[in-house]
Amino acid sequence: MTRRIALSVGALIVALLVLAVVPLGISITDREHDSFREETAARARSVASAAEEHLSDNHPDTEAAEQVANAGRHGDCAQVYDKHGTVILSTACHATALPPSAVADVLRTGQAQTRQDDGWLTMAVPVDDTVPPSGALLYSRPTGDLNRQLVEVWGWLSLCALGALAAALLVATRLARWVGRPLVKLDDAAARLGEGDLGARAAVTDGPPEVRRLAATFNAMAARTENLIHGHRAVIADVSHQLRTPLTALRLRLDLLAADVEDDVAVELAGAQEEIARLSRMVDGLLAVARAENSVPRATSVRLDRVVADRIAAWEPVAEEREVRFTASGPVGVTASMGPGDLEQALDNLFANALEAAPAGGQVEIRTSRDAEGGAVELAVVDHGPGMDASARERAFRRFDTGRESGTGLGLAIVHRLVTANGGRATLEETPGGGLTVRLSLPAGPSDSRATRPTRPARPARPVRRERRSGRGEEGGEHEGGTGTPHG
Repeated sequence: MTRRIALSVGALIVALLVLAVVPLGISITDREHDSFREETAARARSVASAAEEHLSDNHPDTEAAEQVANAGRHGDCAQVYDKHGTVILSTACHATALPPSAVADVLRTGQAQTRQDDGWLTMAVPVDDTVPPSGALLYSRPTGDLNRQLVEVWGWLSLCALGALAAALLVATRLARWVGRPLVKLDDAAARLGEGDLGARAAVTDGPPEVRRLAATFNAMAARTENLIHGHRAVIADVSHQLRTPLTALRLRLDLLAADVEDDVAVELAGAQEEIARLSRMVDGLLAVARAENSVPRATSVRLDRVVADRIAAWEPVAEEREVRFTASGPVGVTASMGPGDLEQALDNLFANALEAAPAGGQVEIRTSRDAEGGAVELAVVDHGPGMDASARERAFRRFDTGRESGTGLGLAIVHRLVTANGGRATLEETPGGGLTVRLSLPAGPSDSRATRPTRPARPARPVRRERRSGRGEEGGEHEGGTGTPHG
């Protein structure tokens, strides 16, 4: 901003100086030229007057000779002609900018002629007012002094203009820095707040009053945001403790009751246990959505190929159990800018949904690519299950909207919150041939120049056998952490 303001003020000052200095310089130049011509004409009239006394009144040529000699002492050239065109008096120099015919024209018409050329101003004038005149004077004066004077005038004008421009640029730069520095600090504080530094504040002691008020307003907003986020986090922690503990105790009591009851009651207790388990999953999902909504991620560079390979390795035992296989494709070294653990958590929810939808013997495809413009990277999770119709895809990112009787409908909501919180975009598309494609557009991270093909991580211990459930989105609450192996 400082540079733009300084350049703008500089351009304005240059325009004003051009409009002021150039006309002034032209006016001074014209005035000096007119003054030079008038002085030359005055000198020529003095010599012509003395020559008239000699040629018309037959006086001695003493005074005329003195005037011609005086012209020579000034560096001028003077030549006096009689009415026949014969030179009767002359200085040592014979420079002239007029052709020889000019003297004949003056003797014939009695009209003076003037010409400036080759560094000389020459005037051919009659020595009296009669027609034809009794003689003519050819007077030449060098213009070197005039040219040097004009160069000096233009030099001083240019120097004054440059001084004014330098002073204006200095003042504009200092003014721009006075205004811009607090704005830079405010921008830095806003960036740090956006990256998750809830304690970021802007300095309010510098700059104009409007900028200081803006900084104070930003600080008030940042403080309120910090209080709200800390309050939400405290509520989440309290809810997590207050809900999970009684649900766990209730489930244990039902397990104890189910061990000592008859078959009919055991069936009812089993149904109650399933509902308790479903309620636990729903609570976990709600907590995961709340964390995603209230988090302010501090973006880091995440290698997509490594994260995808790690999560595939973690989910392979479940995929083998359901006779589904994972396939991954895409360039090596593609990086995204996301909060720590956010991509892992999003993939866990997407893999859980895809495995539920994929038929036995099917596959789940994970595709990564770079955006053509380089500002984003894409990650797509493709299954070939029953898919969703257009209306279901429009509602899929809403909470509790599964389109099925079972499931919590929170998995895709968690994915959507995590991706949008990091500045990305999540969309649902129909897979050609049937199924659902979840496409994530994520902010691109810095390229990893040392990228190499990732090695496949060692397979983790086989997870506990998962009970089969149907319905997209119900796994979201079970993997809110987004790391580690899936669990039932």
